[in-house]
Amino acid sequence: MVIKKKILVIDWLDTYGGSEKVVKYLHELYDFDKVYTLVNVMSESSLNEIFAQKKIEIKTSFLQSLGKHFRYGLPLFPMALKKINITEENALVISISHSVVKGIQYPKSSQHFSYLVARNLKYVWEEKPLYFRGFKKIFSFIIPSLRRYDIAMSERPTKIISVSNFVSDWATKKYNREITTINPPVSINDFEYQEEKKEFYVTVGRLEPYKRFDILIDVFNKNGKELIIIGDGTLKKELENKAHENIKFKGYLFPEKSKEYLKNAKAFVFCGKEDFGIALLEPQVCGTPVIAYGSGGALDSVIENKTGLFFENQTAESLSNKIIEFEKLEFRNKDIREHAEKFSIENFKKEFKFYLDQEINKK
Repeated sequence: MVIKKKILVIDWLDTYGGSEKVVKYLHELYDFDKVYTLVNVMSESSLNEIFAQKKIEIKTSFLQSLGKHFRYGLPLFPMALKKINITEENALVISISHSVVKGIQYPKSSQHFSYLVARNLKYVWEEKPLYFRGFKKIFSFIIPSLRRYDIAMSERPTKIISVSNFVSDWATKKYNREITTINPPVSINDFEYQEEKKEFYVTVGRLEPYKRFDILIDVFNKNGKELIIIGDGTLKKELENKAHENIKFKGYLFPEKSKEYLKNAKAFVFCGKEDFGIALLEPQVCGTPVIAYGSGGALDSVIENKTGLFFENQTAESLSNKIIEFEKLEFRNKDIREHAEKFSIENFKKEFKFYLDQEINKK
């Protein structure tokens, strides 16, 4: 296959998180000509960070009119995606999918590799209680149709790749397709190793229901230990109102600022069931151990008793007990750093390109 265009597809561009970092590294590898997305509400500075100042054409859907409130348009996602058709012939299409874009339509002469950075549409699968709550319960009637839609869209990509063994296993069962795992990278150079640690804990992530920051707030409200929360999201005000003074919210920070907290922290704490969790690797680059919920993609990135600890149940009691256990242990910071280096950007690019080259040459 002779590639004439390189196309990126992503569900939406809003904040600069783990998915967007993957886009940045893939853009460095493939230098995309065009981007298709449902909505683009990302700041100019973040777009420049991702696309290296390149003025790239970004094609959006009618959901763009909803602006930052686009998530309320969930029932319209299938219709919006249907209106965005890739027209470029002989194109290499790479979708970064955590919702619906694996189902984008494209010419038969092109090839589409969908990289699942999360369990797609997980808010209508296992995590529906976290999203369809309160007044949103009235929209529960759309769940069966969205599940059927998700399965149907999984048939469209040429090949499907995923970020972790956890997501690959999940997608294999849901979509009945062969899935290849390629772990996403962490930017080793963005974070500094530090041997000596201070007495505060830190966490990073989007302040959304599935990240379970509510558990963190409950635990640290009770134990009184200092906790730094880095990130932004729809739950920020609710969490701030609930938190005591020992819990400090820093909002979104670029790596040059967040690394100061990650390298000095006693431990990085995370309560969500991550599909992979680049955020779990960043503190490990700094030699900082991780306390994480022992399920999902964390099992790909954290080694129990060597680079961190897992708590068994997604409850405040389970996490609280694990923090008490953690404070009685000692970790070799250099071992933690060495483990994280295996997930470098260079290794990711080599593995991703090797896989795609093999598959493209088959056609």
